[in-house]
Amino acid sequence: MDYISALFLLSLHDILRLDVMVWVVGIPLVVAAVFMIVYQMRKRREIQTDLKQLAKVSRHTIEYELILKTMKLSIWRLDVASHKMTFESDYRDPDTIVFPPGTRVDELAMLVKPEDAETVWKGIDDLVEGRIDECHVQYEVNIPHSDRTYWEESYAVVDKRDLDGKPVTIVGTSQRIDNQKDAEKALIDARNHAEESDRLKSAFLANISHEVRTPLNAIVGFSEVLSMAQSEEERQQLIGLIRDNNARLLRLFDDMMHMSRLEAGGDAIKKIRFELKPLLEEMVVRYASRVDAERVKLLVMPTDSNPRVLTDRERLGEIVNQYVNNAVKFTSDGQITLGFEHIEHQLRIWVEDTGKGIPEDHCNDHLFERFVKVDDFVPGTGLGLSICRSIAMSLGGKVGVESTLGKGSKFWVDIPTD
Repeated sequence: MDYISALFLLSLHDILRLDVMVWVVGIPLVVAAVFMIVYQMRKRREIQTDLKQLAKVSRHTIEYELILKTMKLSIWRLDVASHKMTFESDYRDPDTIVFPPGTRVDELAMLVKPEDAETVWKGIDDLVEGRIDECHVQYEVNIPHSDRTYWEESYAVVDKRDLDGKPVTIVGTSQRIDNQKDAEKALIDARNHAEESDRLKSAFLANISHEVRTPLNAIVGFSEVLSMAQSEEERQQLIGLIRDNNARLLRLFDDMMHMSRLEAGGDAIKKIRFELKPLLEEMVVRYASRVDAERVKLLVMPTDSNPRVLTDRERLGEIVNQYVNNAVKFTSDGQITLGFEHIEHQLRIWVEDTGKGIPEDHCNDHLFERFVKVDDFVPGTGLGLSICRSIAMSLGGKVGVESTLGKGSKFWVDIPTD
């Protein structure tokens, strides 16, 4: 019995000892397991959060790059201490100048056209010195080893500052704005054209009202006096004055209609091959009755040459006609000569007179503009020379003048040869 009791007590002691061991070992294991589970759950949440943030950053990066590509922008950073710039994500047009990282800012500024350089340098200096927080400039850039340029627009802001508030890093964007500048130029040209049209309209009305009123008054006045003429000689003189003013009035309306037709596109050019000399001789015959044969000699330059030209005969004749008409108006003594000569690949037809001449500062393209008159006391609308230039351009040629005040003028038109 004692043996059995001892054995029982020993077994109970071992069981109790084993139970204690289980608790001693098991509790830390359970705690460790719980800790690991909590840690793993927290780590999992952190990983999920990081993945979400990464996906968000990636999405923002894609959107950011897409905006830069769409707007053809470049991003750059300027290190204030070293004055070096680094371009990032440059999506400007292919022919834009690209600089390697670490390029000094003065190397870039050297390419800016002189008229814009001062503005660009002032903007950079104000940002670097901290006088302003942001800057916006437009400037034209010279492409090295080329005569080409392009327009660029830049925005810049201070990114980082030191403890004293001085800028450390400046970030900015640059963009090509050639299309914008072309549109601005087109708008300015359109405005200038509108203002010029308005000015020309006023000049036209002022000129026409005067030029129409003068011959009309003469026609009406001389017509009333005609019935009171007491001799045939006086009668013929009045009829001649009426006829001259009729011709002047018709000439005025012809010029206006001709200019209107040219501005509207005119008739189609009809090129034919013809001899030039007969055309000039026709002009001499046409104006022979309008000059005093005893004081003014009207002739074609003596020559055996008679070139055959390929152009619009009617339009070329109109230019020569305008030149001869002006020569007759401004020449009271001497000679009016029609001629031609070959100059390189052009045939020059000219009308030279010994009239009053034109001041040297008037012998330029302005003389061939509409309503320009050297002498306001001589009848005319100022349209004739403008018509000549328009016709010459339609024929692929050009017009010009050489003159000496008091000695005469020489007006010419160059037309292409075959």
